[in-house]
Amino acid sequence: MGEKKRIGLVAHDYRKIDLIDWADYNRDILMQHDLYGTGTTGGLIAEKLQLPVHRFMSGPLGGDLQIGAAIAETRLDILIFFWDPLQAQPHDVDVKALLRIAIVYNIPLACNRSSADFLITSELMGENYERYLVDYGDRLKSLSKEE
Repeated sequence: MGEKKRIGLVAHDYRKIDLIDWADYNRDILMQHDLYGTGTTGGLIAEKLQLPVHRFMSGPLGGDLQIGAAIAETRLDILIFFWDPLQAQPHDVDVKALLRIAIVYNIPLACNRSSADFLITSELMGENYERYLVDYGDRLKSLSKEE
């Protein structure tokens, strides 16, 4: 990861206000990085913060999958995903896949305001950072040999 991070911003409907409020509070930090968001969330953040946000499709229409693909292709460095733990989502499988891919590719992930605050204020935000990636292919091969 370079000094300028590529940050994905995603929020479920009942968490959009929380994410927008958090982003507004952290505008000075966010403006130093490249921002990406799913359709509605990205549009709301761009409007509120008056900052450019690269927008994917709406989450339920494939935006979560597009964010996941961007992570897998190393086009995103960080994911801030304010998901709603109390509301069932029609695209829950996409949400789970997005969280899983963030873990597989070992990117910083924040799912609530506290973790997002700690992440965004880390001294590593303004530095180059070499991410450690687990080689799951080798891991899976060694597990299959043990069976």
